[in-house]
Amino acid sequence: MSTARDDILSNIRRSLGVHGKEAPRLASVQNRLAQTPAGVIPARGQLEGETKTAMFIEQAEMVQASVARLASAAEIPAEVARYLREHNLPATIRMGADPLLTALDWNATSMALSQGPSTGHDLNAISVASAGFAETGSLMLTSGQDNPTTLNFLPDTHFVVLKTSDIEVGLESMWQRLRARFGKALMPRTVNFITGPSRSADIEQSMLLGAHGPRSLHILLIETA
Repeated sequence: MSTARDDILSNIRRSLGVHGKEAPRLASVQNRLAQTPAGVIPARGQLEGETKTAMFIEQAEMVQASVARLASAAEIPAEVARYLREHNLPATIRMGADPLLTALDWNATSMALSQGPSTGHDLNAISVASAGFAETGSLMLTSGQDNPTTLNFLPDTHFVVLKTSDIEVGLESMWQRLRARFGKALMPRTVNFITGPSRSADIEQSMLLGAHGPRSLHILLIETA
């Protein structure tokens, strides 16, 4: 059965005098897909080391996220407990099966811990980001049992762990990182980019946090795992 798309492409090929199966044309397409050309990186994002980390923190805080710098992952439970206590939030936390989180000593705190995807009734959740990028202070999270996507959107307060070594300059570097981690043909089913807590200004141009997801985003930036 012919479709509108097929008709349009047929008309284009006819006007060009080609049929679309010429060996040089196919080879050119395959070569481009295989090479995966890198995008242009603006000068603003060509940073390294502490300068790159500082830009990430600055940009994240500009979009109402908060950032805590920790020396190691072992400090995560205490920092989560501190944040919940100081913001008068319930001492509960939900997480996936990420080894970085499950290996921590959560019993050292008074928090009630639960695991698995959120059912929509969890107030607080914690995830581990695959990467962050300095240009906009954004986080990249991939779906799976380690970090269920529901934890990104359903709880009111979202804690996200990010290693400083996983901060990239921009979006282009993140795709390279994903391909290196999963393999070019084995990408995760869902990739979410998060920039600050959820917000909307649709009603009278008044900013409202928590419109379509967490009201608060607290980033736990760790130096070592």
